[in-house]
Amino acid sequence: MAGKVEERKKALREKLITLAEAQIEAEGLSSLRARGLAQEAGCAVGAIYNVFDDLTALVLEVNGRTFRRLGHAVADSLQGQQGASPNDRLIIMSRAYLRFAAEHTFLWRALFDVEMSADGPVPQWYLDALGGLFSMIAEPLAELFPDKPERELDLMTRALFSSVHGIVLLGLERRISAVPVDQIDEMIAQILSQIGN
Repeated sequence: MAGKVEERKKALREKLITLAEAQIEAEGLSSLRARGLAQEAGCAVGAIYNVFDDLTALVLEVNGRTFRRLGHAVADSLQGQQGASPNDRLIIMSRAYLRFAAEHTFLWRALFDVEMSADGPVPQWYLDALGGLFSMIAEPLAELFPDKPERELDLMTRALFSSVHGIVLLGLERRISAVPVDQIDEMIAQILSQIGN
């Protein structure tokens, strides 16, 4: 009997993640409500909290899927690019990042809009997914700066990610300080082509 209960719980968990992902992709993170989700899943609101501690835990599961998809998109962009220079590989990855953000804006925004801190209880698989993205950036940087200590390289990787992310965010939100959307790619390429020169 306990096995069937666990199976039903697992099935509900997967269903809720899939429904939450679709809701966030369509209307953004702020549109996610327990009551609407329960209605769509055909369960009681309380059943959600039997599977997840809170909606943040559910969003983290969605974000985990998004990080993996983003990581695959960035990794796929490097296929056949082994001979490209480190700067060119950084530019190629940034284009994949921009394309993913533009095509899946609400899911991409949820990666950074969910309320949590680096000091809080962040699941290890979540940190691993983010770490995978950082490792792809760190590889060409290590080629450009072979003598940099690992700590400095890690800081540079995070700074570079934050820079590209900021340009993409400001551009896609069409902020007054941003570059026009059709020039985001060019702006990022200008910056990345100068690294190490």
